[in-house]
Amino acid sequence: EKNIWQISKFSKEGNPRIARLIVLAIIHHDMARLYGGTGHKEQELSNYYEALKIGNSINEPTFLSIVNMSLGLAYLNLKKLDSALAFEQKALNYSNSSGYQINKGRILIRIGTIYFRKGNYALAKQYFSETIQESLQQNNLQDLAEAYVSLANLYSASENRDSSLWYAKRGLETFQSIGSPDGLLTAYTALSSIYKLQKNVDSAFLYQTLAITAKDSLNNVEKINQFQSIGLNEQIRLRKLEEEKIQTQNKIRTYSLLTGLGVFLLIGILLYRNNRQKQKANKVLETTLANLRSTQARLIQSEKMASLGELTAGIAHEIQNPLNFVNNFSVVNKELIAEMKEEIDKGNYLEVAAIANDIEDNEEKILYHGGRADAIVKGMLQHSRASTGKKEPTNINALADEYLRLSYQGLRAKDKDFNASFKTSFDESVGRIEVVPQDIGRVLLNLYNNAFYAVNEKNASTSSAGQTYEPIVEVSTNKVGNKVEISVKDNGLGIPAKNVEKIFQPFFTTKPTGQGTGLGLSLSYDIIKAHGGELKVETKEGEGAEFIIQLPGV
Repeated sequence: EKNIWQISKFSKEGNPRIARLIVLAIIHHDMARLYGGTGHKEQELSNYYEALKIGNSINEPTFLSIVNMSLGLAYLNLKKLDSALAFEQKALNYSNSSGYQINKGRILIRIGTIYFRKGNYALAKQYFSETIQESLQQNNLQDLAEAYVSLANLYSASENRDSSLWYAKRGLETFQSIGSPDGLLTAYTALSSIYKLQKNVDSAFLYQTLAITAKDSLNNVEKINQFQSIGLNEQIRLRKLEEEKIQTQNKIRTYSLLTGLGVFLLIGILLYRNNRQKQKANKVLETTLANLRSTQARLIQSEKMASLGELTAGIAHEIQNPLNFVNNFSVVNKELIAEMKEEIDKGNYLEVAAIANDIEDNEEKILYHGGRADAIVKGMLQHSRASTGKKEPTNINALADEYLRLSYQGLRAKDKDFNASFKTSFDESVGRIEVVPQDIGRVLLNLYNNAFYAVNEKNASTSSAGQTYEPIVEVSTNKVGNKVEISVKDNGLGIPAKNVEKIFQPFFTTKPTGQGTGLGLSLSYDIIKAHGGELKVETKEGEGAEFIIQLPGV
């Protein structure tokens, strides 16, 4: 309701662009909640960040409070406590600055929960206590009851059992007053644990029995309906309070009834006008979304063609070797055939047979090196065309080695001064696994190029400082249980801590303008996820980075 009011506000002020941005931000926020509810954590975070980005661009504190609060809960569910704390603190700041206090108690209790999990009981107690004060001011019994039970658990953990028992009972009484089934289960469980620590077996057993009964009731449709009815009564109670407040306000408005009617008429006209503008805004949004999808498809294809361009120089160098062998052995065979004709004329058939054997050996070498050239060309064609998505048994060691050499030779072709060492350690037990080879090849090429770029940048900085440095890129494969790991490690500049969580986001890049689109790692992350694997990074700023690909094995 607050966000809809803001849309109306900006529309009336003649700023439909901001109104449209708020609509788009709300869409991303709601999509994030849907993804989170279905277990798609990456898409959940991505949509929350899009909503946050829009909120920052228009500097709307009410919406920023909501989306930071949602991001805090997402990271809390992922057990990333530092990130969760940072976002919840921002949500609290925006809540205070905007005057939007409805969710303040919920934010405070989450911050307290985070400190509790981090073992900082003093700060946890402070925020739980603030939650109680805020909930009493807002008459929010749900948050009040949760704060009581949270304090009970805190005191239980710090072995202050008397205080723990007191707060747990207060929480139970409050949950009973609003009829919250989840809350009753939480309170019964807390009381059972407290009595168990006090070795009060009878009370512990009683509340454990009540907790089991409450849990069973949550799965009973009839009981759920009853609890919903009780919850509805609480909503009706709150609505009655609101209605009483409105009635008081109506008495004051009675003295200006005629003026009020005129205001309502004006509001009706404005709402009609805003509705028309909203319909136009929806059409613009639909067109914008279609254009975004089209642009995204073009960017992805552009990234693929860019990686093909990076391969071209390396392929030219790699294909030259087998072609040289083919040409050289062809020349030798031509000379041997001429020599064989002479021996035939002389009737020296033993020598003819020996020459024929040499020609046969050379032909096998020509065939082998021709096959090498053919494989390189086919690999290039596979990389250039769109992926069919069809998995096939692939020699991971050979694929990793091939793209490593192509990446290195491609960079050498573009920059003659570029030089780096690379080491390989391939586990032969890895064998063949089911993957889409051209997609995995793109991932490897991107990681290799990034690694060589990192060591080259560090080499330039250390050289200018007169320091000694040996740039090294290490590639290894290992079979770990039923998984296959591919490691790409460099001793370059590493990734700053502030950028680690952003590197897999689309369009995020630390390279200078014109040297990177920021899509490489994002596409690589999506490709590995589509294979049922994981792409992780371990890094220390100034010392290097290691990207680890985990793929399902045989």
